[in-house]
Amino acid sequence: MELRQLEYFVAVAEEGGFTRAAERVHVAQPGVSAQIRRLERELGVELLDRTGRSVRLTEAGAAVLPYARAALAAVAGARLAADELTGLLRGRVAVGTVTSHGVDMAGLLAAFHRDHPGVEITLTTANTDRLLDDLRTGRLDAAIVSIGAAAPPGLAIHVVDDQPIVAAVAHDHELAVQRVISLATLRDRPLISLPPGTGLRARLDEACAAAGFTPRVVFEAADPETLARLAEHRLGVAILPGAFAESRAATLRAVRIDPPALRGRLALAWRAEGPVSPAARALIARAREMTPAPAAEPGAGG
Repeated sequence: MELRQLEYFVAVAEEGGFTRAAERVHVAQPGVSAQIRRLERELGVELLDRTGRSVRLTEAGAAVLPYARAALAAVAGARLAADELTGLLRGRVAVGTVTSHGVDMAGLLAAFHRDHPGVEITLTTANTDRLLDDLRTGRLDAAIVSIGAAAPPGLAIHVVDDQPIVAAVAHDHELAVQRVISLATLRDRPLISLPPGTGLRARLDEACAAAGFTPRVVFEAADPETLARLAEHRLGVAILPGAFAESRAATLRAVRIDPPALRGRLALAWRAEGPVSPAARALIARAREMTPAPAAEPGAGG
């Protein structure tokens, strides 16, 4: 029995299939499948049910899974203890980020790589919900996410940006004459927003639910730039981070929403509990140094 076989088995169990598991462990899918077959032959039982659309654990697989995780955790702990004693930074750090923000990720990762060339760094982009899930399950060590007022459960955060979420409209839109509108003003109006799973959309949905209505979102797009362009063409009211909307003042009018005052926070997040490798700790420390907390108002990303 080899550690990589256990690693691949855990990856398939957690990802629900061979394709995503192969992407996670950076190995071709046939290699993952072959190693798990070898593990099954060695144990004398089938661990995975491959008959349906998705891969499921068999009864034996469910029984073996916690032991496989424990074995991998023990090895990770041994490496962590050795690295702590030697002060050696090596291994891999996985970082995630939302797609739209003002953090200089390229500069951050380049500076870290110069100081610690022995550490392999991977960077992925996704919406906030996916990034938070990947942080909690250990797929990521740190991520830039868009959050509300409280830190997500199980995670520690370092806020790097905090600003209002506004209604952005074309200059000839009827709301353009307003400086401030109530949230109720948006009831039944066509809205343009980031899709579900993003932090900005979560803030909008939460506020509208508290006010007793469901937002009428007629257009969704994955980046604020597209939302702004749709609003410029009078296709609806775009819900955008305040600073971004104000940067488009030539074509859009940013209208504050109050009450409630909608705000979005951009934060560096990492697991609050459990083992963290020295390399991941070093990256988090460097990220905090390079992204000072906002003094007053600064993004609400995806």
